[in-house]
Amino acid sequence: MKNRRSFFKKSLSGLALASLLPLSKYSRATEVKLSGTLIHHVFFWLKEPENEAHKKQLITALNQLIKVKTIKLSHIGLPAGTEARDVVDHSYSVSYMAMFDNKNDQAAYQTDPIHLQFVAENEYLWRKVVVYDSTDIVES
Repeated sequence: MKNRRSFFKKSLSGLALASLLPLSKYSRATEVKLSGTLIHHVFFWLKEPENEAHKKQLITALNQLIKVKTIKLSHIGLPAGTEARDVVDHSYSVSYMAMFDNKNDQAAYQTDPIHLQFVAENEYLWRKVVVYDSTDIVES
């Protein structure tokens, strides 16, 4: 009986969540506030950009890196292939974004053994790395 109740509760929760999904496409970006967060966006240029094994190794390593406990949200990506414009840079090989609750969590990430191991084992793959860190605007 307990398993049946548990199943029923989980099913109802899933249905409730699923019913909200169609509404999410109508949400406006201004409705989402990321107060106090720090976004750490890293772009990697591989030494051998055509070397698929190196790209795969970097992506695999990034998937291990996101296990750092202070990371709240992450994204690993490739150039999107959007239209070529003067302001769009498609020249990087792989991008990585991590979101932290605050600057202290990002600082802890920098010295986390997982991060240090990531750099030590993979830095030979890239010729250039650019990091953009941003935090939210404090409104007065």
